[in-house]
Amino acid sequence: MDIVRAFRLVSIAEAVSFLVLLLIAMPLKYMADAPAAVQITGPIHGILFLGYVGLVFFVREPLRWDAKRTVLALGASVLPVAPFFVEHFWARPAAPVGERRPMTSV
Repeated sequence: MDIVRAFRLVSIAEAVSFLVLLLIAMPLKYMADAPAAVQITGPIHGILFLGYVGLVFFVREPLRWDAKRTVLALGASVLPVAPFFVEHFWARPAAPVGERRPMTSV
């Protein structure tokens, strides 16, 4: 598995784990007095978060991200659904230098 594909998978998993933590585990903790949901989901999300942040630096060069896009991808890690957009719009392998991508008609 190449690094870009690993980043795409971790990006989706991190976003899903964040949503599960916010929308399921936290309400269970505070409304149903069930802290176990956060105790399980929290560390899983933490590992995925660290993986996402680390992988941003590894995929920066293969995806030809400039500093601005790298900072935006890092900022996306703290917004619940933003990693979905990073994966979908920015995590596509870049075309080789000198090769043009075909234009699509609108």
